[in-house]
Amino acid sequence: MSVQIIKLEISGMTCEHCAQTISKKVSQLEGLISKKVNYPEKKGEFEFDTDKISKSEIIDAINSIGNYKVVGETESNKNKNAHYDLIIIGGGSASFAAAIKASELEKKVLMINDGLPIGGTCVNVGCVPSKTLIRTAEQYHIANHPNFSSIKPCENKIDFKEVIRQKTELVGELRQHKYVDVLKDDLNVTILKSFGKLIDKNTVEADGKKYSAEKILIATGSTTFIPDIPGLSEVDYLTNETLYDLEELPEHLIVIGGRYIALENAQMFARLGSKVTILQRSFRILPDEMPDLTETLKEYLEGERIEIKTGAKIKSVENKNGKIIVNASIKDNNEIIEGTHIFVATGRKGNTKGFGLEEVGVELHKQDFIRTNEYMQTSIPNIYSAGDVTGEYLFVYSAAYEGALAVENMFSEAQKGKEYSVFPWVIFTDPQVAGVGMDENQAYENKIEYEISTIQLKDVPRSIAARNTKGFIKLIRNKDNDKLIGARILASEGSELLMEISLAIKYGITVKELKQMFHPYLTLSEGVKLAAISFDKDVKKLSCCAV
Repeated sequence: MSVQIIKLEISGMTCEHCAQTISKKVSQLEGLISKKVNYPEKKGEFEFDTDKISKSEIIDAINSIGNYKVVGETESNKNKNAHYDLIIIGGGSASFAAAIKASELEKKVLMINDGLPIGGTCVNVGCVPSKTLIRTAEQYHIANHPNFSSIKPCENKIDFKEVIRQKTELVGELRQHKYVDVLKDDLNVTILKSFGKLIDKNTVEADGKKYSAEKILIATGSTTFIPDIPGLSEVDYLTNETLYDLEELPEHLIVIGGRYIALENAQMFARLGSKVTILQRSFRILPDEMPDLTETLKEYLEGERIEIKTGAKIKSVENKNGKIIVNASIKDNNEIIEGTHIFVATGRKGNTKGFGLEEVGVELHKQDFIRTNEYMQTSIPNIYSAGDVTGEYLFVYSAAYEGALAVENMFSEAQKGKEYSVFPWVIFTDPQVAGVGMDENQAYENKIEYEISTIQLKDVPRSIAARNTKGFIKLIRNKDNDKLIGARILASEGSELLMEISLAIKYGITVKELKQMFHPYLTLSEGVKLAAISFDKDVKKLSCCAV
């Protein structure tokens, strides 16, 4: 949406009713955002969306009413800085949460967005497209590899182009319903499709115009960090911004990286029918997690014929005879990997270039991320930042939290610091990886006397009945007070167990109390209770529903 404000001199008005008549007439025009008609001054100010209506159409509408006539234009935002309470650069989750919160506070907001469409990474090239494709691949995989031997798989085939078409359709629908429609009738919020650049700490230039505000929020998100590999820039490599628009299924997809984006997409394409090779620099996938989890997940992925090469140092990449050729050292042994496509998932970097941030003194850190304090302020006190561009928690739900928190702190004397002591997260492989709180290493580093309890899903009735016993549930408790301090889960739909554990950690529910809670029989959540019981008893020696 591109916004313009015009101020018109209007002749023929003789009373306040005349001003009301003109206001009523122009209100019927699609694209009009706001209007102010002043009878004593014989003037009208009109804010409108130039994508839907032109200045001349507004003038024609006024001239069509009785004796009223526009006799001149006194001011235009072409010649005067438009002033707002808050200017947001970015159009994703953090931006929308911030705009909604600011509107609730009756603040005038300008959101400037370019690059990815409204909705940012999550709805366009992240969460939404990846998760619907992962579910598609899962259904296809189950149809051809049922858990029950009584079900005979048939030769199911998949229409990849139709899969991508349905994905694109879903992305469009959610972008419209969950983003565009949310703010389209909000008179406090104006959305401008343009690239915004800071001129000074209170001024942003966009679309050839200057806009000023008391507060500014930078929520420009992140993009793939591309490593400096000889030849990589010369091949048509894929990132999450291009992977989901492929029109044909890759014959052999080479994945550079071994963390959550790499693993989710590797398994998804393997299940859809691609040969997949993962090249991971460290000696374990998900190297920040404990070996019991990573090695078990690696075993499951390799069981689906995904080739995983860890300890990989990529020397060069080239395109030869229509193939992608990767020259790599795998644990000090030279190998040549040949594929048809290459997907880069080697971490993220902040979208901070070209916005004038460094010129006005906004401090950066790590991979071009914006440094913020606990109140979401940058090194410039009136400029705040939220979401992926801060480089702290790169999740859509944390971005929304930070966007709203930043606005609360901007316009309130009572400052509230960000609170991430209990933060649940999920990796949508199958089985899913889910975690909250500390792991064993973190508990040790924090000098906590901890104890772990791990129950394998082969001992959980729900998993046994579903004939899907891959994975485990691991709880970590503080031995001094019997309170949970963390959990790691590897299970189909393991993500659905997280919130019970998260609430237990946040509100200090003890393991004893958790064991005493009723958990319906033949639910996966019963596995949490069994894991709690396992701190003190061997559940293999208990009957069903025993405590």
